[in-house]
Amino acid sequence: MIQGSTIAAIATPPGKGAIAVIRVSGEDAFSICGQIFRPAVKGMELSGQPGNTVHYGKIFDNGNIIDEILLSIFRSPHSYTGEDLIEISCHGSVYVQQKILQLILDRGAEPAKPGEFTRRAFLNGKMDLSQAEAVADLIASESAAFHKVVMQQMRGGFSGEIKTLRSRLLEFISLVELELDFSEEDVQFADRNELRELLEKIAGMLESLTGSFALGNALKNGIPVVIAGKPNVGKSTLLNLLLKEEKALVSEIPGTTRDSIEDVIHLEGISFRFIDTAGIRETADKIEIMGIERTMEKIRQAGIILFMAEAGDTREHINHLLESLRNKPEFEGKRIILLLNKSDLLPGHPQTVPEENSAPASEAVTSRTGPLPGASGKHTGIMKHFPSLDEKDHVLNISAKTSSGLEELKRLLVSIVQQDNSGEGDIVVTNIRHYHALKNAHEAVIRASAGLENQLPGDLLAMDIREVLHYLGEITGEITTDEILGNIFRNFCIGK
Repeated sequence: MIQGSTIAAIATPPGKGAIAVIRVSGEDAFSICGQIFRPAVKGMELSGQPGNTVHYGKIFDNGNIIDEILLSIFRSPHSYTGEDLIEISCHGSVYVQQKILQLILDRGAEPAKPGEFTRRAFLNGKMDLSQAEAVADLIASESAAFHKVVMQQMRGGFSGEIKTLRSRLLEFISLVELELDFSEEDVQFADRNELRELLEKIAGMLESLTGSFALGNALKNGIPVVIAGKPNVGKSTLLNLLLKEEKALVSEIPGTTRDSIEDVIHLEGISFRFIDTAGIRETADKIEIMGIERTMEKIRQAGIILFMAEAGDTREHINHLLESLRNKPEFEGKRIILLLNKSDLLPGHPQTVPEENSAPASEAVTSRTGPLPGASGKHTGIMKHFPSLDEKDHVLNISAKTSSGLEELKRLLVSIVQQDNSGEGDIVVTNIRHYHALKNAHEAVIRASAGLENQLPGDLLAMDIREVLHYLGEITGEITTDEILGNIFRNFCIGK
């Protein structure tokens, strides 16, 4: 248990509300709060009350009532911070909040720094560092999918994996280093075959964890979905339809969208960040060229690309567009959903004029019947018409004007994310610090494996294994520095 000052802060967001919470933690929490709290039960001493109890009473300032409150008691070590902790639930008046906090500070408490309550919880062994970081992610979570990942981390699933790996490695490095004490006798205590198998297993697990970061980062910040295509194909109309508001300006004039417009929607608990971009075409307009350059940058960052074309265009024309874009590095490895828009204009409509003497592209998908199986978007005979697409891509007929195909598109987007996550297991890495530590640990494992194959002496082998232990320990906080802790907790809100 660390010894330090008693800290206090308002734990609820700034502003007015029905209720606000003021948190006090430290060895003097009871004596400080006892000076300003008068319980409804006469003769009750605050310092003598058991933990996990709630008491009704009033806060006084020199005989003047400030507010009627509920005071919750948590005794060390059974509290969030591991220290004696009191939470005061008062009315949400800004004046009341500030007045009570000032009374507490005037009696010896210190203002809590950002994240200081959680930092004390970590230092007092109530949680490891990865769990502490998950607290900040939980506060910031805005989707059910990310919330599920964060709760799994807070329960110690991620850190449990890391601790298991470290424990096995510690056993082996102890034996390897023991061999160094008997170097003149040329003995081996660590079974090299078992060590080889362990390193292979650890390498596979670390590779899986680092590979899950792309998904974890997308779940945290929203899956970036770029709406791309030539001008006037309906990109802005689709964005407005998805967002259910006139977010983007819609015009018949080509090149109206000059900059990226984006917003987030939630589908079945998953956040998608939709980005409307400038139409891709040859142009001499300098401003439009800048918009197209930004489009390509957004495509480079995208997880999914909704590439829009007109249903009345010929397959040859659309394939020509797809082939020209597939050659650009921004499109490399991207998952594409080809949306054939304006399908409402197709059935003998006079506005629909094929550009070439060939069947419209939409004929490749009009034979589809019934719902998409698992919203896969793939059907027999469809993909062969678009050779630039591969097995992970999809084709849909839609009408942004009439909303036709919109629900099918939503189901498809959700299905893609679920399928991408199906092979990752339960652990998903969401923290960039964890990602870099895991990546460094994986590189050290590879070096250790190579050293084992090359029959390096035990002292050199031990160096690489120690490095693996170091990076894994950085994640859980078993190896840390004040600088690392400062960087982590300064991003927390005050009161947490």
